[in-house]
Amino acid sequence: MTEKMTTSTIKNITVVGTGVIGNGWITRFLANGFQVTAYDPDPAAREQTKEAVANAWPSMEKIGLHAEASMDHLFFESDLKEAVKQADFIQENVPEREALKRQVISEIDRYAPKGTVIASSTSGILPSSLQADCVNAPERVLVAHPFHPVYLMPLVEVVGGEKTELRYIENAKFIYNSLKMKPLVIEKEIEGHVADRLMEAIWREALHIVNDGIATTEEVDASIVYGPGLRWALMGPFLTLHMGGGKQGMRHMLEQFGPALKLPWTKLEAPELTDELAEKVITGCEKQTAGTKMENLEQRRDQFLIELQSLLEKYWPAANLNKTL
Repeated sequence: MTEKMTTSTIKNITVVGTGVIGNGWITRFLANGFQVTAYDPDPAAREQTKEAVANAWPSMEKIGLHAEASMDHLFFESDLKEAVKQADFIQENVPEREALKRQVISEIDRYAPKGTVIASSTSGILPSSLQADCVNAPERVLVAHPFHPVYLMPLVEVVGGEKTELRYIENAKFIYNSLKMKPLVIEKEIEGHVADRLMEAIWREALHIVNDGIATTEEVDASIVYGPGLRWALMGPFLTLHMGGGKQGMRHMLEQFGPALKLPWTKLEAPELTDELAEKVITGCEKQTAGTKMENLEQRRDQFLIELQSLLEKYWPAANLNKTL
């Protein structure tokens, strides 16, 4: 599969690891007309995956299924070698432990067909580390980090390691584009990639605010939902601030507010996760969702994401910024 991919060359997708992220990938692949072979050593994985796909399927129907989409195109394999030996593309999602991921990826590399991309969903591990134990073809190992829920969120961060060859990055981009995703190729590998590093910065500051008794979890969430979150959904932090500078844009913004960057507004480092802080966070979140089942929250979230993406597609081109990532 080292040649340029086309829809006719991709038949079999293998998903290794069927937790929340793995099941999200499975749903997205199936909804876009692919056949999926799933592997997970957990005896309960088969039923859990079928349930997860069935629960997400109504959302996929709302956004539009591929003509060949079917939940019946999902198959399970109890042996990893058998699961990957006919794969045209492999998405790995085992737990976020580096030693385990390296072991599994090296085993996949041993059995997968020549030229098949091995993409890891890791949220923070460097691709160079993940490919270090591969003796067959480490050049086809890369990171493809999605966001939850995978079946609806379009962003996937694609990162190559020291040995990754460009042709495999291009093949991965082709696959994710065919899933109606937005692959963001990150040129330089870094722990946590890009989006997670930005989210972690806000998360650390949010913990300090709750820990210091400045605001509750509900108030912190509201500050994002009704404030910058609305603008970020369309513009992101840079363009938002560029517009905040008026007609002169970012030039005026930096001249006016650049000195404020030196003020100690942020804590930067995370606070110690004491039992007291953990309890504040846990009880705060439970209070926010009291009386509501997680399934209902998921349905509300999914419907919102479907409508929001429709709105984004409407207004992003209108800003004359409809460039591919």
